[in-house]
Amino acid sequence: MATSSSDRRAAVDKIRRDAQRADQRQGRIIILLSVLAALVIIGIPAVPIIKGMLDTNSVAKLNLSAIGAKASVCGSRILSPGTGTQQHVDPGTPVDYSAEASPPAFGQHEVYPDPIKRKMYTEIDRPRVAQLVHNLEHGYTIVWYDSTIADDSAAMTDLKGIADKFQGEDDFRKKLKIVPWLKTDGKPFPKGQHVAITHWAKEAAKADAAAAKKAKVTADAGVWQYCSEVSGQALQEFMTAYPYLNSPEPTAG
Repeated sequence: MATSSSDRRAAVDKIRRDAQRADQRQGRIIILLSVLAALVIIGIPAVPIIKGMLDTNSVAKLNLSAIGAKASVCGSRILSPGTGTQQHVDPGTPVDYSAEASPPAFGQHEVYPDPIKRKMYTEIDRPRVAQLVHNLEHGYTIVWYDSTIADDSAAMTDLKGIADKFQGEDDFRKKLKIVPWLKTDGKPFPKGQHVAITHWAKEAAKADAAAAKKAKVTADAGVWQYCSEVSGQALQEFMTAYPYLNSPEPTAG
């Protein structure tokens, strides 16, 4: 039976697509082998680097709730009456947050928040704490991690995977910062806890009504949740309970 022109075009298109995919796979393999060869030439151990690349790619494919440990590694959310709305200081001005839990979830803060574009930081490039508190006023959720997490490559890979889920500048639902809490910043997290999630809320979530009543929260509230490990599931639940709209100044960037 004769083959129609449309069938021939479809067959040609399939061959072309298959060839393009093969070229892409071959290209990725060539790049990977080139990187490996370069590392060997300059004497840098390649296996840990390649493994890190593969681990990061693997985590990036997971849903947020599947990254890291289950939410059970985190304690209950803690609330405290919030203060400091629109109380600004000049950049670099020392601000004492020691009266509250570490890290801060509200308070006096610098004039300018950190821009929304960057999601994750390390010790060498993190914004000042007082600057990040301004981000909290604008509805950001901040994930703080201590040196135990910073020294754990698997945990850092999980945090990078979480940060990747929040890339973008136009969607305020992605108001997230992942930053280290340093020994020089103030009191450490509670014993055995290495991650702290914080939010500056305009009002307590309904799920936290009992905790709010106990803490005598009537309006603005600082919200904390401490975890022993990184947990995307806990973060998702936290940000569902405390979205960016639940904050003193949610429409600011």
